[in-house]
Amino acid sequence: MAVKSARRVKPSQQRSSKASNIKLFKNPKVAFAFALLLCDAVLVALIIAYCLVSDTKIDWDAYMSQVSGFLDGERDYGNLKGDTGPLVYPAGFLYFYSAVRYVTGGEVYPAQILFGVLYIINLGIILFIYGKTDVVPWWAMSLLCLSKRMHSIFVLRLFNDCLAMMLLHASLVSLLHQRWHLGLIIFSGAVSVKMNVLLYAPLLLLLMLKAMNIGGVISALSGAALVQILLGIPFIMSHPFAYISRAFNLGRVFIHFWSVNFKFVPEPIFVSKAFAISLLIAHLGLLTAFAHYRWCMHEGGLFKFLYSRLDPIKLKLALTSSFSLKKSYNSHSSIKVLRKEYIVTTMFVGNFIGILCARSLHYQFYSWYFHSLPYLLWKTPFPTLLRVMLFIGVEFCWNVYPSSLYSSALLLCLHLVILVGLWSAPPEYPYVDNKPLTEDKDK
Repeated sequence: MAVKSARRVKPSQQRSSKASNIKLFKNPKVAFAFALLLCDAVLVALIIAYCLVSDTKIDWDAYMSQVSGFLDGERDYGNLKGDTGPLVYPAGFLYFYSAVRYVTGGEVYPAQILFGVLYIINLGIILFIYGKTDVVPWWAMSLLCLSKRMHSIFVLRLFNDCLAMMLLHASLVSLLHQRWHLGLIIFSGAVSVKMNVLLYAPLLLLLMLKAMNIGGVISALSGAALVQILLGIPFIMSHPFAYISRAFNLGRVFIHFWSVNFKFVPEPIFVSKAFAISLLIAHLGLLTAFAHYRWCMHEGGLFKFLYSRLDPIKLKLALTSSFSLKKSYNSHSSIKVLRKEYIVTTMFVGNFIGILCARSLHYQFYSWYFHSLPYLLWKTPFPTLLRVMLFIGVEFCWNVYPSSLYSSALLLCLHLVILVGLWSAPPEYPYVDNKPLTEDKDK
């Protein structure tokens, strides 16, 4: 009888599922997103088929040389080098490109097919994020597919930035579903491919403090740290100093010629420590200002919010209880559900501030924030025409090769205009409601 009743339920469940699917595809944004994916997949196939391989690869040979040393048993980062210099990426980079070499045999053409698939997957993730937030109108999502530079970075140049940003966007999807521990693990995986992902770290910590209790934050950060340790074990065990100093070098000075954003700054100033420190101060100052007056305004400002979360007595209790995961997870009194739009806005705006204050942006670095541009522009109070013109202006600057005094100055001005627009937008309320989380989303 139980089996028969279960069989009777199935047709209704199927009808409900079909109805929900039909309703889903009636949404113009969803239908348009699938159409964009299909059209861009065709475009990617044409790019791979008709672009000359010899004219497109830049760092591929250097990547393969560095991977060859690793596969030959070298574990000293000081000895892993390529045509472009020593290896400066964490261990996740080596594992990924070792797998790519195994699949493609080190040949560029099959690697471009693989990265074409990576491009489509990343675009699908981004379109999913845009659909979940409902900030950008459906027609404006087409801007995500109109960048000549982005197709070049992903499909032809085979840069590691592509994988790092795809993983970052995947971690953001986890955050939208309140899966903070999983999001931190994926985030740490992205950092292991390229360190630029750390630009999101201050915003991620702020969001975690809002969404989790201190014990949860500690356990999530511990999971992220464990990922880095496990990936780096072969190098940490043999040559720890070489690995840490090269893979996580925060003091690198890039070549002035390749700078897209500060080419107009004289080279002696560009390479100086004073210029680097000034940009760092500007970066921290802008993050603090946005956090105090925008992201934490509803909690009374950044400092009041931090004090409420890091009160010495509460922190001590949280630290002592963090060893008991069950107790930590079941303590829901300070756990709240963050709005999806608030999560994406905070992450994208904070990263954009880091881009604005970066001393040098190379052409592949465009992938660090391109996919957030339409979202950021539609968060400003600007009219639609100005938003589109700003997008076109930024895209134009990134397609000037080599960059000039005028293109880099124009790019900085456009970035500043966008920043002013983001500052002018009203602060968002962070939480879905005022009720604490009643079901643990991280189990």
